[in-house]
Amino acid sequence: MNILLHPTYFPSIATFVAIANAEQVSLEVCDNYQKQTYRNRMFIYDANGKLPLTIPVVYSQKNRQLYKDIVISEDENWQDLHWKSIQSAYSNSPFFEFYEDDIKHLYTSKFKFLLDFNFKCLEAVYECLQIPLKYKTTEVFNKTLVNEHDYRFLVDNRKEIPQDFKPYVQVFDDKHGFIPNLSILDLICNEGPNAMMYLESQQLKLQ
Repeated sequence: MNILLHPTYFPSIATFVAIANAEQVSLEVCDNYQKQTYRNRMFIYDANGKLPLTIPVVYSQKNRQLYKDIVISEDENWQDLHWKSIQSAYSNSPFFEFYEDDIKHLYTSKFKFLLDFNFKCLEAVYECLQIPLKYKTTEVFNKTLVNEHDYRFLVDNRKEIPQDFKPYVQVFDDKHGFIPNLSILDLICNEGPNAMMYLESQQLKLQ
C-alpha cells in the first residue's frame, strides 16, 4: 500500500502505524501551513499526564504560507525547554538511555525552517527503529489522490480519530493510566527494540 503523510514534529504513533504497514511512503511538502496541528506540535507523557510541546514559528494568517517556508521563531529558548521536558518524562523509562544521543543533538543544533527540523526528527526515529530511511516527497499539491492512500488527515490533532491501540507500559501509567497515540518517542523509550513489532501489529482506525 502506498500512503501520503505530512512530515510532523516527532510524529504520532498513529502516523508510524501507517508507515510500518505501508509499502511506500510519500511525504507532503507542497501544502500550505496550518496552525494547531502536529506540524509543530507533539504530545508526551510526563508526571502530570499528557503534555504538549509546541515549536514556536513565525507565521501570519493574513497571507497563506507554504509549509516549507515556515521559519522557526528564535524569540524563545524552546529547544532547551523541550529537551528538559523529554528528559523529565522519559529518563526513568527502560530504553531512554539507549536512544538519548540519537535525539539530543536535535535540541543542540540550530534549524531555520520547521520542515527541515521535522525531517531530521523523522530520520532520528527511523534510526531508533532500525528501519531503512525510505520515502519520497511530493512535487505538487494534489487535493485528491489516484495511486496513494491519503493519510494526511493524521496531521490534525484537533479532529483526531480515537485509536484502539494495545496498551503498553508507560512511565506514569500508575498515576494517569494508559494514554494512547502520543509521540512515537513515548513508544520508543518504553518499548525499545519491540517498538517496530508493536507498530506492525496495530490497526489504524480511519473514521
